[in-house]
Amino acid sequence: MRLLLGFMWLLHFLPLPVLGRFGEIVGTLFYWILPSRRHITLTNLRLCFPELTEAERKRIARQHFKAYARSVFERSILWWSSEERVKKLIRVEPGAPLDLIAAGPVILLCPHFVSLDVAGIGLVLQTPICSIYAPQKNAVFDQALKNGRNRFGLVRLLARAEGVKPIIRAMREGYGFLMLPDMDFGRKDAEFVPFFGIPAATLTAPARIAAATSAKVVPVIATMLPDYQGWRVTVHPAWEDYPGDDIVAATRFMNSFLEEQIRLTPAEYFWSHRRFKTRPDGEPDLYQK
Repeated sequence: MRLLLGFMWLLHFLPLPVLGRFGEIVGTLFYWILPSRRHITLTNLRLCFPELTEAERKRIARQHFKAYARSVFERSILWWSSEERVKKLIRVEPGAPLDLIAAGPVILLCPHFVSLDVAGIGLVLQTPICSIYAPQKNAVFDQALKNGRNRFGLVRLLARAEGVKPIIRAMREGYGFLMLPDMDFGRKDAEFVPFFGIPAATLTAPARIAAATSAKVVPVIATMLPDYQGWRVTVHPAWEDYPGDDIVAATRFMNSFLEEQIRLTPAEYFWSHRRFKTRPDGEPDLYQK
């Protein structure tokens, strides 16, 4: 792991166009040598985009592997390049919601696009944030990850096992809560709501925390700029009247919003995750070959 991190450190000296193209070459290789991840990706795309041809879905899958590998190597810039260089490469549009965060609790809803680490760095350059953190098995990588995410500003990393109280406390202290809402963590604290028309175990935590704290929910989407120019972090307007009185309906609304954003840059969403792993009672495993 130390050798890998040393290699990553060396990569941050490269110009972004060189580093990006290198990542895409590796991603193309991974598409062919990681059949299980390729199977998961293509299964997700078949479920979510039945209107596309198989050739079109395979094209998106190959682009996804390129984008994902590229994002891994480009993380070296986020972790080790100068603050000046990072600021030049990240465009936060129209800007971090500083007034909203100053006025009260804010949930910064950041779904799993491959450049999601860029969203965290782009925001923390302007405002304190907190986020849930899952410790990594390798202690060296765990420390490198924490150092990389906390190098520019005030970041409070909270353990999932500690529950919601530390999150609410940090939000009340002026931290924006960067929340990743769209992975399958099983049935606990989740509801089966449609995601591209497929019932998906979806966390209700965004709606529940927003209801408990009267927090504003501000979606934040990180995507790659064309021609290796850097990244765009799009800060959307806060959702009006969210979550309302129906937590399930609010969770369904969140997934609908996410679908709209994914359709804009489908290859950059994290398709290699088993999003439909947890099934309603009686339904078969969708990833079984």
